Amino acid sequence: MLVEFLNLCIRRGLRCIRIIHGKGLRSKNREPVLKQNVANWLIQRNEILAFCQARHVDGGGGAVVVLLKSAGGNR
Repeated sequence: MLVEFLNLCIRRGLRCIRIIHGKGLRSKNREPVLKQNVANWLIQRNEILAFCQARHVDGGGGAVVVLLKSAGGNR
């Protein structure tokens, strides 16, 4: 699903997106499971320029903001 979402965003020419992975409050030991997985997946993609935790009003520890390369990749 994440790969499909990233591909769709790139095709649409989006440059800055937010991925909401959740805080893991309903996980075993109330620890985030997807947070580290999403980070690991993002660092493997060439289309990702940078990502960081979202601002508190945008999801805080339950989301990341991602900067994508332009469709041409040269800008």
